[in-house]
Amino acid sequence: MAKAIGLFSGGLDSVLAVLLLQKLGVEVLPITFSSPFFNTKKTLAAADKINISVRILDITDPLIEILRNPEYGFGKNMNPCVDCHALMLNEAGKLMEKEGFDFLFTGEVLNERPMSQTMSALTIVAKKSGYADYILRPLSAKRLPQTKPEREGLVDRSQLLDFCGRSRKPQIALAEEFGVTQYENPAGGCLLTYEGYSLKLRDLLKHTPGAPLRQYDLLRMGRHFRLPCGNKLIVGKDKNENEFLLSQKQAHDIVLQGHNIKSPIGLIPCPTDSCDFDTACRIIARYCKPDTRVPIELTRETPALSVIKEVTKFSPEESDVYLITV
Repeated sequence: MAKAIGLFSGGLDSVLAVLLLQKLGVEVLPITFSSPFFNTKKTLAAADKINISVRILDITDPLIEILRNPEYGFGKNMNPCVDCHALMLNEAGKLMEKEGFDFLFTGEVLNERPMSQTMSALTIVAKKSGYADYILRPLSAKRLPQTKPEREGLVDRSQLLDFCGRSRKPQIALAEEFGVTQYENPAGGCLLTYEGYSLKLRDLLKHTPGAPLRQYDLLRMGRHFRLPCGNKLIVGKDKNENEFLLSQKQAHDIVLQGHNIKSPIGLIPCPTDSCDFDTACRIIARYCKPDTRVPIELTRETPALSVIKEVTKFSPEESDVYLITV
């Protein structure tokens, strides 16, 4: 029995690719990837629905390196889709060689996505991955050049499909044949495709190129400000975000909030010095109800700090000078 490793996103296309190859007698190992920019929750839920186990590979470090200078550039925002897909296939290929699998597969459909699934893009990704001849795209295989698993008879090309274009009707019809009635929408889920997140990420890479992993996690929530001396201030927008920031604080972080008044939580991750503290306090004060002078409490565990500064609140225009994005 042939054995194949497949890139599994949890979307309908990847589900169908797994089920089709299983129907053809191939033993499949679906894999998915984790990073600060996408998680595996929906993917694992989709796998449960079709009763398959998925292996998770963390690609945080090589993906962050790609973000610094992707060979094939970015999409609309900070999404280096071509380089990222090639990275995933390269990681899958290394696993294939290590564990004795025969080939790789994906659920990609030719021309379904205008930028990342054209013939040119699929060819570039396959070549850049280093495993081009091992990659099978079973949903569109009849429209693509044959690769090693087809030539060697590991799969019967006549049983593969010729899906093409953006219409989802062929996939939906095939899903009905397989008894799949619930599935995730195509696309979505990658934070790198969102404008607001991308603005914050560009700022982080510029000012803190060696940022620890948790600073990428902190980009997911809050209003983000770049202060005059270079420190970052993150301000929670609601109770959930305030609680998230408090859960993420570390001993060297500064926590800011109004003293004995209703206030958002502010977090300065590992400040380099204190020159930004007054500006940060005035930004926090902007979101507090007192009209003019506002007491703001600053605390830190190491080195110990607990002070209250009474500051004049910024106007929206004054604080927005430092705003990266909400």
